[in-house]
Amino acid sequence: MNQIPMTLNGVEKLREELNKLKTIKRPRIIASIAEAREYGDLKENAEYHAAREEQEFCESRIKEIQIKLSNAQVIDITQLPKTGRVIFGATVSVLNLSTDEKFTYKIVGDDEADFKKNLISINSPMARGLISKKSNETTMIKTPGGDVKYKILDVEYL
Repeated sequence: MNQIPMTLNGVEKLREELNKLKTIKRPRIIASIAEAREYGDLKENAEYHAAREEQEFCESRIKEIQIKLSNAQVIDITQLPKTGRVIFGATVSVLNLSTDEKFTYKIVGDDEADFKKNLISINSPMARGLISKKSNETTMIKTPGGDVKYKILDVEYL
């Protein structure tokens, strides 16, 4: 399987989620199933079926996280040479040349991406358009609304 790029923060969050699923959610679900079984006939027992469905989701998520962690390529941006180029994990400030709006994004793995927190996926069109560029360079980003030209203002390795 291919390696999955992740920041240190992303790996830590996945480990925390995995721990919560295994130590808190899984035992709670098992208790819910045991309680629902006590109600008798399982064919028409809505609580039992809901608990089993929740268990399937939980176990599926546990497997998914374990696979991602086992294939994680952890990239610590602070340990990489500061070349001034946009790379995975870099924080990039850009200027939309059409609207004069400034944005700052951190390029992260798919699981870490959260646009509301300005964390964009390495696989997003924006990140792909910025990768390997330097400060003061311009780049054209293909968006659903058309091509947008950006100027890279700053590249930080935080």
